[in-house]
Amino acid sequence: MTVRTPITDGWTLRLDTTRHTPEQAPSALRTDAVPAQVPGCVHTDLLAAGLIPDPYLGLNEHAVAWIGRADWTYGTTLPARDRAFERADLVFDGLDTVAQVTLAGRTLGTTRNMHRGYRYDATALLDAEADLTVHFASACTEAEAVRAHLGERPNSYPEPTNYIRKMACSFGWDWGPTLVTAGIWRQARIEQWSTARLARVRPHTTVDPATGTGTVELHLDLERTATGAGRDLTVTATAGGRTATAAVPAGQDTAVLVLHVPDAAPWWPRGYGDQPLYDLRLTLAAEDGTALDTWQRRIGFRTVELDTSADEHGTGFTLVVNGTRIFARGVNWIPDDTLITRVTPDRYRERLQQAADANVDLVRVWGGGIYENEAFYDICDELGLMVWQDFLFACAAYPEEQPLRGEVEAEARENVARLMPHASLVLWNGNNENLWGFAEWGWEDELKSDSWGEGYYLGLLPRIVAQTDPTRPYWAGSPWSGSWDHTPNHPDHGTVHSWEVWNRRDYTDYLATVPRFVAEFGWQAPPAFATLRRALPDEALAPDSPGMLHHQKAEDGNGKLDRGLTHHFGAPADFDEWHYLTQVNQARAIATGVEHWRSHWPLCAGTVLWQLNDCWPVTSWAAIDGDARPKPLYHELRRIYADRLLTFQQREGRLVLAVVNQSAQPWTGTVTVRRHHADGTALATAELTFDAAPRTVALLDVPDTVADAADTTEELWTADADTLRAWHFAATDAEFAYPDAAFDATVTPAGSGAHITVTARTLLRDLLLQADRLHPGARTDRGLTTLLPGESAVFHVDDWAAALPGTDLTTALRCINTPRAEQPL
Repeated sequence: MTVRTPITDGWTLRLDTTRHTPEQAPSALRTDAVPAQVPGCVHTDLLAAGLIPDPYLGLNEHAVAWIGRADWTYGTTLPARDRAFERADLVFDGLDTVAQVTLAGRTLGTTRNMHRGYRYDATALLDAEADLTVHFASACTEAEAVRAHLGERPNSYPEPTNYIRKMACSFGWDWGPTLVTAGIWRQARIEQWSTARLARVRPHTTVDPATGTGTVELHLDLERTATGAGRDLTVTATAGGRTATAAVPAGQDTAVLVLHVPDAAPWWPRGYGDQPLYDLRLTLAAEDGTALDTWQRRIGFRTVELDTSADEHGTGFTLVVNGTRIFARGVNWIPDDTLITRVTPDRYRERLQQAADANVDLVRVWGGGIYENEAFYDICDELGLMVWQDFLFACAAYPEEQPLRGEVEAEARENVARLMPHASLVLWNGNNENLWGFAEWGWEDELKSDSWGEGYYLGLLPRIVAQTDPTRPYWAGSPWSGSWDHTPNHPDHGTVHSWEVWNRRDYTDYLATVPRFVAEFGWQAPPAFATLRRALPDEALAPDSPGMLHHQKAEDGNGKLDRGLTHHFGAPADFDEWHYLTQVNQARAIATGVEHWRSHWPLCAGTVLWQLNDCWPVTSWAAIDGDARPKPLYHELRRIYADRLLTFQQREGRLVLAVVNQSAQPWTGTVTVRRHHADGTALATAELTFDAAPRTVALLDVPDTVADAADTTEELWTADADTLRAWHFAATDAEFAYPDAAFDATVTPAGSGAHITVTARTLLRDLLLQADRLHPGARTDRGLTTLLPGESAVFHVDDWAAALPGTDLTTALRCINTPRAEQPL
């Protein structure tokens, strides 16, 4: 049986000064090695040794920039192999990035791709204890050398991300720091085996809708030793209580094995059904029955299609799972930490559970990051989170010449095979924004016929998916209209990235179009106050204070935030109001888009928020900040992505109420629609009956007696049904005649937290409890809450042991109509 032994002990890290010695390197590193952790990276090892400051705090990112320009060497000693095995392989699941592997003084190989694994036959070199070294050259230096060799290509960012197969955002992004890592970032191990091993397993998993029979067609690649080449072998697969066996004759290195599971319980996205998973186990055995190697994964039986058929509106883009058409309620995922080896399975589970709790059902793994670790996809399988997986190309023209082309092909083949067992994976996507860049960002003229990646997205990658994983759809890029007949970012065809809003336009412009599928859209806001306070501990916080500007990476980011505020509010009086209003604006912007687009289902078939998470403390588009604290947007996402939603919309100049029913059950009842004065008085009321079939939207005309206001600066609308409420204000906040907010608040300790009850004495617009201002560890279960006079809301606060009745809530509770300071910021 194959024995796999992780190499985790005895590692050291040494600065290699052969080519140059960075002036900023601590003196201790110039002569001495430091302990290293594998998996890990140089930054985390130097942090653990106390040799560098935390790059996420203050301006420290600048202080550690030298690390990415340096060369490094990892080393350890391996024990002698067990001679009972014919082979001993040295295996690396991930080397970041430009590495030379040396064992017992002999070079085994060199690498230049972070996104694939490497295997070396080390049998002859492990007859005795041997020294292993992995030397890493600077990824910056390597990428610049390839750029000099192949010539300049367009890139949205100044760093040469498109000339090396490395996590692009480690070079910096408009939400992330520049921390160019190096290290053994995934498991290193010794694999000892005899006769033969399972080199690659590709399960094609399908289910027959008519019979319910699940089928796993296993395509196997074997590697044999010299003595194993002449031996007959068998492979046996088990799943769902069923077994299938196939013979592999001597000299044959491939096999296909088919296993049928009758009455297979189908895997569904969350909200559509359960997520049953089956243990699939494969055993390779010698002719006498001795087990040689095993492979095990969890699989789910389901079908997935991408409907891109033409209709009277253009070209659709609708995911269809088990024959059911789905409005995708999605989020974009970036690496959860720029120092990615710190992302543990528990951290994946926390973040993905947060997504599921916000009613998300699709996670797009964005193309400037990584193919995530196995735990990410395992958890998505369990939670019913569909995964849209980008191939790793983002915002740049990628050369198709060597040495890159061969690396791209090897990387794609390996990762398609690695990830295809996962039921949650529903779509392969060729790239992020590169087709769009070629067509609309001036790349075509700049390239002058140089290669730029089209051959990858429209040739190599779809061919690899068709050959390796034919049960899943492939899409060439996002945005992409489906062909060059239309511009890639055409709202009537395929996927759209909606970035005119935020970059140049107010979020109310979301209402102007109904794209077929919105794969990116977003609005910025700063992180939670406690996150800022931890990241900038000694700074007098202001929107333009040095640390705040350093932790704002978007081009003119603060300018866009401020222009976004001016469309709706007066100038903020101080930092606290600026912080609150920018967070409100983010939540409102996303709600405006999602509610509009959901009301147009099935014409629009999905929204994928940019973005769920952050990789460090930063002002960004994320719903969950870099310290894992939810912003108000997160709570708003839970409301607008719920199965059932009420939302006021406009249709041909008339006010209507959209009753959105994404659930599997009919939604029928009566909705009460009211027009109110700003003092809370009900001016007009109507009772409307509705009947929304499963997975549909019902539109109700609001009667003129309710819809028509005498003065929109003093009147507002509500709609109530089954504990849900929709609000509508026709005037901007700056125009609306809000009363000064008045309310009563009580604190009731409860366990390790408290219940805070707020009772409105006036209209309270977008009341927010910032629990982290009560205690950095405190969290609340509610976001923005609007109340009419006499109404109450309860905020449940966890991890606030110091809660006491009578606690001053002044700094933690705020609403739009909180009386303001006299002078603006």
